[in-house]
Amino acid sequence: MNEPAATALRTVSHDLPITPEFERFMAGGWAATPLPGDIRLPVADLAAARRAKLSARFPGERLIVPAGELTVRSNDCDHRFRPHSAYAWLTGLTGEEQAGHVLVMEPDGPHGHEAVLHLRPRSPRVGEEFYRDRRYGEFWVGRRPDLAEAERMTGIRCTALGDPGPLPPGRNASSDAELAAVLSELRLIKDAWEVAQLQLAVDHTTAGFEDVVRALPRALAHPRGERWIEGVFGLRARAEGNGTGYETIAASGAHACVLHWIRNDGPLDAGELLLLDAGVETDTLYTADITRTLPLSGRFSPVQRQVYELVLAAQEAGIAALKPGASFRDFHRAGMRVIAEGLAEWGVLADAEGDFHRRYTLCSSGHMLGLDVHDCAQARADVYLDGVLEEGQVLTVEPGLYLQPDDETLPPGLRGIGVRIEDDLVITAEGARLMSGALPRTPDAIEAWMGELLGG
Repeated sequence: MNEPAATALRTVSHDLPITPEFERFMAGGWAATPLPGDIRLPVADLAAARRAKLSARFPGERLIVPAGELTVRSNDCDHRFRPHSAYAWLTGLTGEEQAGHVLVMEPDGPHGHEAVLHLRPRSPRVGEEFYRDRRYGEFWVGRRPDLAEAERMTGIRCTALGDPGPLPPGRNASSDAELAAVLSELRLIKDAWEVAQLQLAVDHTTAGFEDVVRALPRALAHPRGERWIEGVFGLRARAEGNGTGYETIAASGAHACVLHWIRNDGPLDAGELLLLDAGVETDTLYTADITRTLPLSGRFSPVQRQVYELVLAAQEAGIAALKPGASFRDFHRAGMRVIAEGLAEWGVLADAEGDFHRRYTLCSSGHMLGLDVHDCAQARADVYLDGVLEEGQVLTVEPGLYLQPDDETLPPGLRGIGVRIEDDLVITAEGARLMSGALPRTPDAIEAWMGELLGG
């Protein structure tokens, strides 16, 4: 496969010129530094089985799954790279060095497909790349495996980018809707290894929420306390995993009524709530997705508790609806029925019928979870959104109430309160297992937990 033009040697105008003498000097005197012999990825055999499932869906067709390309952030600085989830799922390769790499499933007659990885191998110690290329050079961004090492890691035949010339046409996951849909649908049911990775992500996220509570006194004192919260959680995410699985939402007060508030530039007020929606992504790229709404004083006010308890009741109804064979949408319907009835009891709605409650809930109440925070999003509706739940699926249940500060249909005391409670669950033969149960959900338990962490 030809090397894309964008991957040519990257230097900048202020780099010093290279003399022939210096180039010859740099070409020698380097010790061999092979990777250890036992470098096979723990997930390599599972990835091979996944490729076999994909192969069976497209007999005789060439399938192309790119890892993706680097994207410029500013001038000669790129955004941090994360490989495409389908590429990671099929290869087990998750590192930043995968930028530009491509998995090709070549038709192989009666054997289905042969997987071939087209990758950029380790920089040779000749030429300028290894010490001058700011984008790919080993001395700038770190060591890549050579071809033999990459084959040992993955069990996949590997070839260098630039060999063996341009690929013939095939289905490309970045542009072929059917291939993208099938790749999403094959990932709907998680194997035991994936569930374990998701549980690890959840456990690290739980620790991150504890860090945040301990940091509240300093955050409350800072003029951009929301950003302090974001930073505290981000430290845990980078220390324990690859980082956050999505941009952290640290929304205080009325900011919690903005569903994806990621500016996180506001102060914290001890009399208000903090809606924290955050997840650690593991080194294998599986992410948690948890939300807690916490009283910044450590205690819910009566009206805050009133709103929180309605959302909690909706979440409990949603969780109770999870079981194999249930419609995916059943848990949302169950939760929204509770919300509508509660709003009617408060006098906000005339009755619980119709869809007027959606003014205050705005979105659905959950989604699949895995390599992507909104996992398997390219799956066809009849398989996912209009399909049924199956054992091994992992999803979130996250009802919310977003009572806008300028909404005149609400009594003044309710305006500006946003509450979301989100947990991660795996569907089991009996129903569902709460993976994030280590974080308290009831108002009393939250107050006790916060008091313990704050030493109160």
